[in-house]
Amino acid sequence: MYLFAALCNKRVIRSVWVKPRRTGYWDAAKRGIFGDEWWIDNLRMSKATFIKLCTELQPYLKKDPCRSRAPIAVDQQVAVTIWRLATNVEYRTISALFGIGISTVCETVHRTCHAISENLLSRYIKLPQEEQLKEIIREFETLWGFPQTVGAIDGSHIPILKPQECPSDYYNRKGFYSIIVQAVVDSQGRFIDVNIGWPGKVHDARVLANSTIYKKCNDGTYLPNWNRHINEVDVPLVILGDPAYPLLPWLMKPFADTGNLTRQQQQQYNYRQSRARMVVENAFGRLKGRWRCLLKRMDYLSVESVTHVVASCLVLHNVCEMNGDRCRPEWVHHDSLTRGDTTSPADVTRHATPSANNIRNALKDYVNQ
Repeated sequence: MYLFAALCNKRVIRSVWVKPRRTGYWDAAKRGIFGDEWWIDNLRMSKATFIKLCTELQPYLKKDPCRSRAPIAVDQQVAVTIWRLATNVEYRTISALFGIGISTVCETVHRTCHAISENLLSRYIKLPQEEQLKEIIREFETLWGFPQTVGAIDGSHIPILKPQECPSDYYNRKGFYSIIVQAVVDSQGRFIDVNIGWPGKVHDARVLANSTIYKKCNDGTYLPNWNRHINEVDVPLVILGDPAYPLLPWLMKPFADTGNLTRQQQQQYNYRQSRARMVVENAFGRLKGRWRCLLKRMDYLSVESVTHVVASCLVLHNVCEMNGDRCRPEWVHHDSLTRGDTTSPADVTRHATPSANNIRNALKDYVNQ
């Protein structure tokens, strides 16, 4: 009896708390053995940008040490996550490279993506103010001859697993399950507004009609009231969209080409707008070129997890762009399969208001001068 009690109260001493793993690769990278190009090749950003990002994420990722083992350093957590987003390799491979467990890699990626999307998205994805916004307007006119423009809007499909709830809503017209990312970019291809998570079956125009930017622009609370008198019309600040979107006073779309678009001025307008709007398609190409996890099906069980990963990629795109870490040409990806809709269904598109038509005609006359 006493012997049994003594055995029960005896403390069990574990011989191994952590499985021995090699961490030499990451340690060598931090010491600069591989050179500066290693950071661009593998983490898509310079070492200086990486350190800055780690500093911003420090309050959200730092773990308190425990008696059993030391916590994973913040810089290693961020590097593991970025490696996964940039390469889309298996957790097993990342585990071997960074010397941590496979399940720890999975947990780290989810935790870091959640921290980025919840805490950094509002810092890096927002409408620029005052002088920055004026510079964007000047660049749209200088580079592409399109005045009063603050951005271009488009949608893109992100492939996902078949969801357990309402799977038919996520099966898009291109034949796979997806969620939609609606984004507005500035003249440099930086994201200034995003809407993530609508089912792939939904049309781009309906996504817009249910987005925050649509409500704010219609209420006049999103874009500054910087009107410009062009050809006897007060032209407000506008966003450029493709034919899938409705024509609104703040949203310009091309003239409809039904085979009778013979007027040279309308054709010239469509060409100028298309050329200026290419900035959003190029931005999506750089986004998916940097973060190649967006090119393949995301095998997450919940749509919410996918939205956190996508939001993280959008934030990291802006982090790289704002810090001068340019996307290499060989990374850029152009894929029409994941582009949004290009036609506008009758049940979504509203008839253009007279003011919207007047604004577009004024811009048409301006680009034809």
